[in-house]
Amino acid sequence: MPGEESPLIANEVSPVPPPLPTRSCHPRGLAVNGIPVRGYSCVSTVTRDLWECLFNDGYRADVSINTEDGGIIYAHASILGVASPVLKGMLKKSRRHGRRRSISIRGVPHDAVQVFIRFLYSSRQILLELNIPRVVIVIAVLVGISYEPAELQKYVLHLLALSHAYVVPHLKRLCEWQLEHGLLTIENVIDTFQLALLCDAPRLGLICHRLILKNFVRISTTEGWKIMQQSHPMLEKEILESLVEAETRRKERARKLNERKIYSQLYEAMEALVHICRDGCRTIGPHDKVLKVDQGPCNYESCKALELLVRHFAGCKMRVPGGCIHCKRMWQLLELHSHLCPDSDVCRVPLCRNFKRWRMKKEKKEDIKWRILVRKVLRAKSITGAPFFSFESVEPPFKNKIKSV
Repeated sequence: MPGEESPLIANEVSPVPPPLPTRSCHPRGLAVNGIPVRGYSCVSTVTRDLWECLFNDGYRADVSINTEDGGIIYAHASILGVASPVLKGMLKKSRRHGRRRSISIRGVPHDAVQVFIRFLYSSRQILLELNIPRVVIVIAVLVGISYEPAELQKYVLHLLALSHAYVVPHLKRLCEWQLEHGLLTIENVIDTFQLALLCDAPRLGLICHRLILKNFVRISTTEGWKIMQQSHPMLEKEILESLVEAETRRKERARKLNERKIYSQLYEAMEALVHICRDGCRTIGPHDKVLKVDQGPCNYESCKALELLVRHFAGCKMRVPGGCIHCKRMWQLLELHSHLCPDSDVCRVPLCRNFKRWRMKKEKKEDIKWRILVRKVLRAKSITGAPFFSFESVEPPFKNKIKSV
């Protein structure tokens, strides 16, 4: 009856809110917490078809876009103008043909232009700038007015060029990301590299350049490389020069690693030599030490090889011009130790004091070579906390010599 209040109002009871959408109702193409969600749209087919007419059928379109092979795409000037400042300027200068303006986008396939224009309609930011209600924006996203991933992958290079030429940065970033994460192949890397240089995409260009250097043999047989040789010989020359530089750097890096390995082995040999002459190992050591054959394995990897060299040095009877190679190596190790040893007066290594005295009589040039070797050996091995050779354990006179090298 009139004048009677509703039971809900009288009891101040709020209506029950509608349930939240379940996982099966997530819209196609959206993401939750950065993870793409695949499912079915909650919007009816009729609503989806109405929104599809906005682009596919050109409903109330006021712009006609002429493409290659006489193709025509109908669009709306308000969306194109907001999406691209270049298209906005083209629309201002275009002539009217009846109720429509006409512009041309040529140089790429008709289907690529169609995907490009369709992407402009999918931008949520564009709809916001046109002051379209948020409810309509949500419906537009839900029904799938957007690009198709398969079409984007097919025309990614054309879309990269179009997004750069017509200043559509979000599409350009998307194309670069797609190429960097899966679409860049041996076959299209040359074309992509040239396009990255033209379209001001430095990161993409760097990734292409690294891929070219890594797979140059295979890439040099592709059709893209042969075409580039004819159209851009200077770019080919620059790639070849960078390939030579990369190979030179690789060899130099390998040489330095090999040198560091050798110097590190020399340092370990010096440690093992002091260990044998001072403490003794299982089967070899100083005459006043009691050796324990049953003790655990030695901690020095070079100990076994050095033991064989010491035994050979002690018993070698070769007396020929040039001498024994193994004995020469042992002499060099002993001399290197004398340059590293901080105190030859208490050192147990044989001939350490003799080498130090003899070094005072050597030529200066020869002594400089040994100092350089000592410096490289110490640098190759971390000397902080080293058991035998460290700057902390070196006496001041010797320390000053090392620093002056």
